[in-house]
Amino acid sequence: MKILVLNAGSSSVKYQLFNMANNEVLASGVIEQIGEKESMAKIKYKKPAGDEQKREEKCSIHDHDAALTWMSEALIQSGVIHNLNDLDAIGHRVVQGGSSFQEPAMVDDYVMSEIERLIPLGPLHNPGHLAGMKVSVHQSPNVPQVAVFDTAFHSTLPNYAYMYAIPYKYYEELRIRRYGFHGTSHYYVTKVAAKYLKQDINTLNAITLHLGNGASVTAIENGQSIDTSMGLTPLEGLIMGTRSGDLDPAILFYLARKRGLTLDELDKMLNKESGLKGICGSNDMREITRMAEEGDERAQLAYDMFNYRLKKYIGSYSAVLGRVDCIVFTGGIGENANDVRLKSCEKLENFGIKIDPILNSVRSSEIRTISADDSKVKVLVIPTNEELEIAIETLEMIQKHHS
Repeated sequence: MKILVLNAGSSSVKYQLFNMANNEVLASGVIEQIGEKESMAKIKYKKPAGDEQKREEKCSIHDHDAALTWMSEALIQSGVIHNLNDLDAIGHRVVQGGSSFQEPAMVDDYVMSEIERLIPLGPLHNPGHLAGMKVSVHQSPNVPQVAVFDTAFHSTLPNYAYMYAIPYKYYEELRIRRYGFHGTSHYYVTKVAAKYLKQDINTLNAITLHLGNGASVTAIENGQSIDTSMGLTPLEGLIMGTRSGDLDPAILFYLARKRGLTLDELDKMLNKESGLKGICGSNDMREITRMAEEGDERAQLAYDMFNYRLKKYIGSYSAVLGRVDCIVFTGGIGENANDVRLKSCEKLENFGIKIDPILNSVRSSEIRTISADDSKVKVLVIPTNEELEIAIETLEMIQKHHS
């Protein structure tokens, strides 16, 4: 069974083709700079003999229709499919599902209209997802298509965790509440952690940390999300690559009055010019670590701020859960920055959290334990695979739909 996973953004389309018999990636790629004068299209695939092949092409791709046409032709030319009807299903990543979707959904006119209605809650992501979805449905009308929502895993948050202390009418009228994001990643690593620890997921209490350019923390109780750091949008919570994370909202009023910044300028500042980049000029943790080691004070400050905020969330979610079976680091930073893992867990021994520096220093793409033998809480590093999780949930959805 072959399932194609699409992550369509406003100016890019990422894709992976899976053989679900063994979860093997048959092909993957990305089409970038859609709508610009020169676009870049890439594909990586495996030949029948097992040899990996790559192809990159600079071309003019003016919209999502052209992007998905290039992708489908590249997949066919690579030999991994004969035509789009070879696909058993297509799974679409959708960032914002609001309160409408607590699980994946078969794509139809209603689902697409709901995703469009939710654009005000996901203005940076949902328009691109919707554009890619519409083109995909048009190009492959006979292939079942499933929307998988980043927010769905967090639909189990209790109301006291997802509500904001603003006039209640804004929740009733505008659905302003915490939705949370990175749910597909948090769910995937939770399942993997339970299997790795040989524990029933329905009894697992965990703190999962998805750390990359975007970053979030989730408290998992009995296998379900009960709190998460991102909010109405992905802006809240941890300090991120270019996002501010938590701050005093009065800062915005102050900047508007003192500097005359407009709403659009404030939005751009908080999402594109803040976070690690705003402090030291770089949003790459590898670069920041190097700069700090060379004596750059701003880089050291950014590094310290990132780890401090992370530690605060680990501590607060430990208090919320009471019992923590494991802490999971994932994402580009979580999987590779051993110094971040070590610093963010320093002085948490009173919560039963203790990292073994030697185990933590091991570089590997495999699941591994990095906690000390006497740590009451297991600390794990688990490589995330959001695309595979989307493929799995897509498969489950079409099987459920056909049963």
